[in-house]
Amino acid sequence: MAEPFIHAENLAFTYKGSGGADDIPALNGITLDIQKGEFVAILGHNGSGKSTFAKLLNLILEPTGGTLSVAGFDLSKGDLSEDDLIALRRRVGMVFQNPDNQLVATIVEDDVAFGPENLGVPMPELRERVDEALAAVGMSEFSQREPHHLSGGQKQRVAIAGILAMKPECVVFDEATAMLDPVGRKEVLDTIRRLNREDGMTVIHITHYMNEAALADRIVVLNDGAILMQGTPDEVFSRRNELRAVGLEVPQCAELIHRLREAGIPVSGQSVSSLEGCAEQILKCFAKEGRDNG
Repeated sequence: MAEPFIHAENLAFTYKGSGGADDIPALNGITLDIQKGEFVAILGHNGSGKSTFAKLLNLILEPTGGTLSVAGFDLSKGDLSEDDLIALRRRVGMVFQNPDNQLVATIVEDDVAFGPENLGVPMPELRERVDEALAAVGMSEFSQREPHHLSGGQKQRVAIAGILAMKPECVVFDEATAMLDPVGRKEVLDTIRRLNREDGMTVIHITHYMNEAALADRIVVLNDGAILMQGTPDEVFSRRNELRAVGLEVPQCAELIHRLREAGIPVSGQSVSSLEGCAEQILKCFAKEGRDNG
């Protein structure tokens, strides 16, 4: 197997207390590999360490223990040069919760150009990158609009375009849909899925929405700074009671399957993460019941 794009071993991070306050451990021995092109969702209640892990991936925060390598850079030593840090952040982009905090220009296309322009990308390549990034998120027709006139979902797509224009290999979405309405969330999720499926981009999606996590190749559940479980969406959401014990629920379709089984209805199979998979299991179950009773 190829070298993982992200490799963490016994990774730890502690926030230093101030004014005599105790230090606050946020991550406690995370060991995790993420392959290039993988779509990984990270779940956990507030304070589980999700956002801390995200910020370590391009050295917004620096590990306080263990090892962490990302895109071939060793982030554990704390001695990356300025050039290496810029190179790392070109390869690993971050999209945060509030798009207003990431929009810096008065015109959409100028905002998208801001990152690559600061990296020294010359014209006409800069023009090409901006056009390609806006097209990738479906915002080409808004290139001359003022960002503050856009909806929340549109603003977040512009923020994603600004990251894409720097041509990263990986994008980390840190609760990037948390402040959006359902329409805005769908717009951003459609963009995330397309970037992963069609462009092969590595995606780390940190979320508290179970239905969003169900779209990933793999889910990693954090609890109190450690990995509680990981696996495919079906594998993770089949462990409903363990998730509930740490304050997490499963998607509605998975909950329906669990309740049918508890009611004595013999729904078989493991596909519990998607609406289509759940519907197929239920139809098969009742078709079998009909044959058995016919």
